[in-house]
Amino acid sequence: MRLSKALAFVGLLAIFSVGADARRLLQSSATTDADILNFALNLECLEAQYYSCAVFGHPLSDELTGSGPQPIGCQQANFTNDDIYSIAMDVANNEIAHVNYLRTALGNYSVQCPLVNIGDAFSAAADAALGTTLSPAFVPYTNDLYFLTGAFIFEDLGVTAYKGALTSFQSSDIMLAAAGIMAVEAYHAGYIRTALIQNGDVVTPYGANVTTIINAIAMARETLDGSASMNVVDDAGIFNATTGDYILTPVDSNAVVFSRTTSQVLAVAYLNATGAAGGFFPDGVNGKIQYSS
Repeated sequence: MRLSKALAFVGLLAIFSVGADARRLLQSSATTDADILNFALNLECLEAQYYSCAVFGHPLSDELTGSGPQPIGCQQANFTNDDIYSIAMDVANNEIAHVNYLRTALGNYSVQCPLVNIGDAFSAAADAALGTTLSPAFVPYTNDLYFLTGAFIFEDLGVTAYKGALTSFQSSDIMLAAAGIMAVEAYHAGYIRTALIQNGDVVTPYGANVTTIINAIAMARETLDGSASMNVVDDAGIFNATTGDYILTPVDSNAVVFSRTTSQVLAVAYLNATGAAGGFFPDGVNGKIQYSS
């Protein structure tokens, strides 16, 4: 019996048969590789819906979402910079491919894409980061810079989520595949950070420049995931005010990318430090892995 007919290990590997040990693993109540991949699928659905709407003007197909609900707030972005639009299209295609890859790999074990809020959840995130109610409300589809700001929220989070999950995989082949996706997310994050750094001095209608807003978002993520309260650093904006240097790579003292647990990831995505469903996932994520304090 081929793995691809059995479960998640399945489509990703499709190179060996399921033996007794693997069957016991699939039946185990413990968190399996499939559970972790489904958690990743939730995050990829969020990213892919955002980019698909912003770039192509429409959400993911029912086939890609597993007949999941339509996203809240889907709209096409007002791109005026051809280079940013071209790269946004490439990123969109990558994220859509990730959803397809994971859903195909998981087969019948894949969860539906959850309900995602890619509308006013962004304004709520911006308000929380800056500690005020912005007027007009922040909408990432307004222009190129706002689109990049919205993307900044997701891409760094995705990198740390994959990094945090890598050592939990029981299959080295699946771990390698996940590391490959993490690398792509890191490429995306690197471009987005570069573009934001290049426009860091641009003053927004909110009276703050791009650098101030991006640094505030990074600090908000660190606050939501609980790191700030423990004096632990697991995030970084795009400018270090102490050294006067720009920050391309948010890494530790050994230049190793930061990690987040699944609960920390959900706290950021839910915009709620208690882990209550909300924010970008109004009804929470689908699958076995949920927030735990």
